[in-house]
Amino acid sequence: MKDYELDKRRYVIAGVAIAIVTIYIIRLFSLQIMSDDYKKNADSNAFLKKVEFPSRGIIYDRNDKTLVFNQPSYDIMLIVNELRSGLDTLELCKALNITHEYFVKRMHDISDRSKNPGYSRFTQQLFMSQLSDQEFSVFQEKAYKFPGFYIQRRSIRQYEYPCAALLLGDVAEVSPSDVDEDEDKYYQPGDYIGKIGIERSYEKELRGTKGVKILLRDNYGRIQGNYQNGKFDTKPIPGKKLKLGIDIGLQRLGEQLMEGKKGSIVAIEPATGEVLCMVSAPTFDPRLMIGRQRGKNQTIMQKDPQKPLLNRAIMGMYPPGSTFKTSQALTFLNEGIIDSTTSYPCHRGFVTRGMHVGCHGHPSPLSLIPAIGTSCNGFFCWGLYYMLNNKKYPSLQAAMDTWRDYMVKMGFGYKLGIDLPGEKRGMIPNATYYDKAFKRNWNALGVISISIGQGEVTLTPLQIANLGATIANRGWFIPPHVVKEIEDDTIKSMYKTKKYTDVARQNYELVVKGMRRAVTGGTCRSANRRDYEVCGKTGTAQNRGRDHSVFMGFAPMNNPQIAICVYVENGGFGATLGVPIGSLMMEQYIKGKLSEGSMRQAARIQSQHIKYGTKDK
Repeated sequence: MKDYELDKRRYVIAGVAIAIVTIYIIRLFSLQIMSDDYKKNADSNAFLKKVEFPSRGIIYDRNDKTLVFNQPSYDIMLIVNELRSGLDTLELCKALNITHEYFVKRMHDISDRSKNPGYSRFTQQLFMSQLSDQEFSVFQEKAYKFPGFYIQRRSIRQYEYPCAALLLGDVAEVSPSDVDEDEDKYYQPGDYIGKIGIERSYEKELRGTKGVKILLRDNYGRIQGNYQNGKFDTKPIPGKKLKLGIDIGLQRLGEQLMEGKKGSIVAIEPATGEVLCMVSAPTFDPRLMIGRQRGKNQTIMQKDPQKPLLNRAIMGMYPPGSTFKTSQALTFLNEGIIDSTTSYPCHRGFVTRGMHVGCHGHPSPLSLIPAIGTSCNGFFCWGLYYMLNNKKYPSLQAAMDTWRDYMVKMGFGYKLGIDLPGEKRGMIPNATYYDKAFKRNWNALGVISISIGQGEVTLTPLQIANLGATIANRGWFIPPHVVKEIEDDTIKSMYKTKKYTDVARQNYELVVKGMRRAVTGGTCRSANRRDYEVCGKTGTAQNRGRDHSVFMGFAPMNNPQIAICVYVENGGFGATLGVPIGSLMMEQYIKGKLSEGSMRQAARIQSQHIKYGTKDK
């Protein structure tokens, strides 16, 4: 008789045996095929793959003056798998001039995958960065005593001038997020990356391509030389050189004039859109952001209430004040609200139906050109009033959005697209904004202050400078950009393409005449010169405290070489600081140097410091 119980046991035993064999096969497949841990282990015993870092691209100004270059530096790298149990940590700490507590913390951080997601005990990890030549020499003499520790030669950035810190940017060790977000898989923990400014926005061009040197080791881990005489080595490819549109002499003068003040100076070459200078004040020496003191210095500046790490040129959103009147004149002319002969009254300001927007004393009524020259508030308030109430538009909302469309075409309300990180868009209101803010219960008088660059309107100094460049070009601009040339490459096509405002050229000519009038006999008289014609427009932007001093202009009038915006927070009237600073900057660029009288004036302005409270912007 057949024993069914025995047959069942056989099947069970056979099934268990098959399952065990299957598990072993899967595990072996996982270890030998799917995982590279054993391969890494074997390779690390036989080879040392030493990364050869490329030299970072050098940065020059428009006149080929070196701004940023490289100097030698040394990192201490660690392969955890090669550490020996008898490591003399006290002698290692002495050789590196570090404390034992630092050593313990650094070892913990290296192996902590939450802080170092690319950690592997078989690959090189950064232990200590940026040793000086002297520190390197001390460690090199004793390096043989510390198996697992290697010297990696690299380069760090150095700056020729103590200025343009926020524009140029800086380089520092990659963060975990930098590594995670790296689509090219280029970066490993311990690598360097551009953090701000040009170093950040042109990181791929500047960084170059890493090389690899494969070294052969014996069974004691000692280096025996290149594997197959370097047959499989790859050489690093240096980063590309960048030539900026910046004139470093102009930049230095701008930073000197803004000492003890907060604000910005932006200058643009109208024909190309190249940024000639970009000053943000207060500023700092870029050399504070290199070496092992970088973190400490950065923390100090982050806590500074004056915000030296804020690039006010592209991040500061300010009321443009009366510089904005030029854009209003262009809009009213192009929409047929006014012509060159239209006159409006100004009884010490705009007065109607119980509303009064103040203005300084001047003849009344005024037509367009003298209204720009004297910066008449009344004229531009009346212009917007008649535009928003004009029957040619089907509704108040339609008139408001027409106005908004002109502003957007002129480069306001949206980012201009400069090749720097962090640009802000400013604020240009539209009908939807006011409908929501006032529950559709609003009229022209309720928003009249936008016609004189107040109210809800805010622009960046870059946008105000670009307005000057657009007027200088009589109706078009090329998006502002800092980089002029890239070695063996071309800049983006957007930085070669003209953008038109749709305002007729003859209307720009009228505004140019008004800006010229402001210099010859209006609010910008101190900018007038005999050797070239300056066009300008002041702004006195209202503020909770003292007014901001603003100037926007360009020169020469008929062959413009420079357009500029000067914005001094709490600087008072536009003519007080904005105009003289703008005049000196234009002279420096056009003439190549300042006259003796201008140098004395520059020294006086440099010595004028404005007192700011800790709550100031």
